[in-house]
Amino acid sequence: MELLHSKKLTKQESMGKAAQEFVDIAEIKDGVVVLKNGTLRAVLMVSSINFDLKSSQEQEAIVANYQNFLNSLNFPIQIVVSSRKIDINPYLEMLGQKEKEQPNELLRFQIAEYRDFVKQMVDASEIMTKNFFIVIPFALTEDKTEGLVDRIRTALNPKQIMLEKKMEFENYKSQLWQRVDHIIAGLSGTGIRLAPLSTEELIELYYNAYNPGVTENTDIISVEELDINRV
Repeated sequence: MELLHSKKLTKQESMGKAAQEFVDIAEIKDGVVVLKNGTLRAVLMVSSINFDLKSSQEQEAIVANYQNFLNSLNFPIQIVVSSRKIDINPYLEMLGQKEKEQPNELLRFQIAEYRDFVKQMVDASEIMTKNFFIVIPFALTEDKTEGLVDRIRTALNPKQIMLEKKMEFENYKSQLWQRVDHIIAGLSGTGIRLAPLSTEELIELYYNAYNPGVTENTDIISVEELDINRV
């Protein structure tokens, strides 16, 4: 499966190139990532479960369901784990405001102690949050090149070509969503929740991925906030 970035370039090759040239994404539309080679990607956000808290029977059932799911796949998938440092400053500022507004001296003292405890805990160790995603490909158009006849045909009848490309995209997208449905149905027995990301959520996801320093303090999407019935 292709990565969403180009192969490593030398320092001389990378100088003067726009950032977009290092990303293999051509566009994102209709909840689908379109790569520059014409292949499609859908992304599912996946909730987590506390496996250790399950009984032995539940654990065995989860493992069996996951094995059945893997055996049912006839196409590749990519499982991505995103780890991000939690910015606790807004929470500390909120506690500080509550402390100032609290008329009860005892409660104000307790809020101050709790705020100091949280700050010391965060200073001692980084608090991380993890998000889980499944990337589903559809690569029917991979390595498709346009010949001289195709370029002439495009120049002579651009509107017809645009219509044909739109119909082709809709056809491929429909087959991609069939794979999405298969993933959701196959993992439903494990107890996890899955939701496909919309266009706006995909843009946010990839922007955050390629700009970790800029987006360290931004909010991230949560699977509980997504509509799992969109597909």
